[in-house]
Amino acid sequence: MIETHRRALLAGAGFAIIGSAKAQARSVIRVGWPTSDSAQDPYAIAAHAFKTEAERRSNNRLDVQLFPNRALGDERPMLDGLRLGTVDMAVITNAVIAQIEPSFQINDMPFLFASEAQAQRGLDGDMGRSLSQRLETRGVVNLGYMEGGFRQMINNVRPIVNPADVRGVKFRVLQSPIYIGMYTALGGTGVPMAWGETFTAVQQGAVDGLEIPLAVIDANRYNEVTKYLSLTNHIYSMIALLASKRSFERLPADLRTVVREAGEAATATQRTQSLANATALVESLRGKGMLVNAIADPAAFRHAVLPMYESFRGAIGADIVQQALAAAR
Repeated sequence: MIETHRRALLAGAGFAIIGSAKAQARSVIRVGWPTSDSAQDPYAIAAHAFKTEAERRSNNRLDVQLFPNRALGDERPMLDGLRLGTVDMAVITNAVIAQIEPSFQINDMPFLFASEAQAQRGLDGDMGRSLSQRLETRGVVNLGYMEGGFRQMINNVRPIVNPADVRGVKFRVLQSPIYIGMYTALGGTGVPMAWGETFTAVQQGAVDGLEIPLAVIDANRYNEVTKYLSLTNHIYSMIALLASKRSFERLPADLRTVVREAGEAATATQRTQSLANATALVESLRGKGMLVNAIADPAAFRHAVLPMYESFRGAIGADIVQQALAAAR
């Protein structure tokens, strides 16, 4: 943790200004994310789309530098760095954001949204605005609710067709009471683990599998260490493009506007590209040897986790829950 924080301090330092008296100064924005720099990886798509938009819209007054593969730290250390102002920007998954702002747990409630359109309606509406306002009080500015794709279950024990198939299987999960609670409700075991440790843990059998979006399976070669891919669509995976409020407010007003507009445009681009990739990814993973199946009855899974909604209402906030359910109709 100390080493990760040290690297973040060296790499971040908050929208540094570079240039000379003879050339217009450029503001450097360093953007980190935890996964690979693959053309199919949703985090990478998000970062590259923002870079393109921000540099173009600012007439190259912004220099957006990209740091994939945890180069600025794993997700929680990056998020802490955003709050301190030692990391400029990062693309971070929802469950990690929920560790500092519990209302974000709404996005991880299992079997809440039936489609990408439903989820985006919630994130672009009252629910999303409420979440962004709460996050900003924590020192983090949300620039875009992007799409990780629906999360699926992969493992080496058996295909997940019915809720009973989850029993006895150990899945790596994010450090989130909702993810742990979902597997408990289904009779399995959720094992919290940092992303950087997960591939080796699956490879060595310390866990049986994990739950993960399609694009992240492919980009990080999880087809090489897991056998079964079950299309459970259990959680719509939101990943957010976040900025340090301290660093963001150091920018000139016109560049703050550019950054916000670039985030909005990049979100639209990233969502479209990620959705287009999803269908092709299933066939690609099948072709690489994974055994792919659909679940038999989504309603049976939803029924099994229904008590969780009441359990988490207080932590999330009744208003946020109501806004989410309205979007999911």
